[in-house]
Amino acid sequence: MQASVIAATGLFTPEQSISNEELVEAYNAWAEQWNIDHALQIQEGDVAALTPSSVAFIEKASGIKSRYVLDKTGIVDPKRMAPNIPERGNDELSIMAEMAVAAARQAIAAWGKPVSEIGAVLCAASNMPRPYPALAVEVQQALGIEGFGFDMNVACSSATFGIKTAADFIGSGSVKAVLMVNPEVCSAHLNFKDRDSHFIFGDVATAVIVEAADQAGPGGWDILGTKLKTVFSNNIRNNFGFLNNAAPEGIGAPDKLFIQQGRKVFKDVVPLVSDMIVEHAGELGLDPHGLKRLWLHQANINMNDFIGRKVLGRDPTPEENVIILDEYANTSSAGSIIAFHLRHDGFEPGDTGLICSFGAGYSAGTVFVRKRA
Repeated sequence: MQASVIAATGLFTPEQSISNEELVEAYNAWAEQWNIDHALQIQEGDVAALTPSSVAFIEKASGIKSRYVLDKTGIVDPKRMAPNIPERGNDELSIMAEMAVAAARQAIAAWGKPVSEIGAVLCAASNMPRPYPALAVEVQQALGIEGFGFDMNVACSSATFGIKTAADFIGSGSVKAVLMVNPEVCSAHLNFKDRDSHFIFGDVATAVIVEAADQAGPGGWDILGTKLKTVFSNNIRNNFGFLNNAAPEGIGAPDKLFIQQGRKVFKDVVPLVSDMIVEHAGELGLDPHGLKRLWLHQANINMNDFIGRKVLGRDPTPEENVIILDEYANTSSAGSIIAFHLRHDGFEPGDTGLICSFGAGYSAGTVFVRKRA
């Protein structure tokens, strides 16, 4: 089996950002008006009054301080509470393809090789703009890449599943290089009228080029091993889909956007991921306590702190357990790749680290990497 290398990465960050203060102001204005509009039902006990959100609540619950979004005006408008993202014509590049192409061009420039050497494009993300044609094929065409492309969705674990898939294609000899992109417009599936989750997500796109080791130049990262795991759970769910049209009575219901039971997710996912990392490290002959850096999925700072302690056997330093969610929030599949892209400095050849994602499904993926000379 041909060995694989992470040769380059790219990142697209939207220009607009929303602070917790701005988000809370918008939510509280909407909630106050909702309480006024439903005052009689609240007084009679038919419905409960909505509780205001707060910056302190958000930061304690998540560690998030801001998030990048494609459209700020619609989200902070109490009369709308959703981003404004107009539809584009079929002959125009879609917004998600545009994001993915921007991240991909950065990765390709860092790679320094022609796109003719890329044999496949994978689009791995938590949401796709349409069932078909595949977003990956749209990105493939925009970049002038031959070969094939397809979409894959494993929610927040999509990127690590994508890296594993790319490495398997290379290992089998199907292709010599794969472009994997993760465009995430999470603001479009988030219910900004839900106090418990209105602060969670942001928008971004990342890109990773995985290449056969026998043709890779200096630098990059050897992929030492990849492992995937899924366990079915309804604790994170989104019921939006093509079947909604066949049951119109449910269109617009809260479950057609992101919903989760946060405490249950924490209780289930943290031990699952921690044990998986330690077990996979053992299978590869690696000491998890010796990992130089963890690039974990950026969902919640409390989850990452707990996993970091379990894996390293002590309290990790900020250098060892990278946190970028304070600035980017949860960007689903892109989070661990953002962390890797921004914070891979200080490694010497032979140093090892871990890219890890986890989320709805449940799903989890681990990618152990070693710095190349």
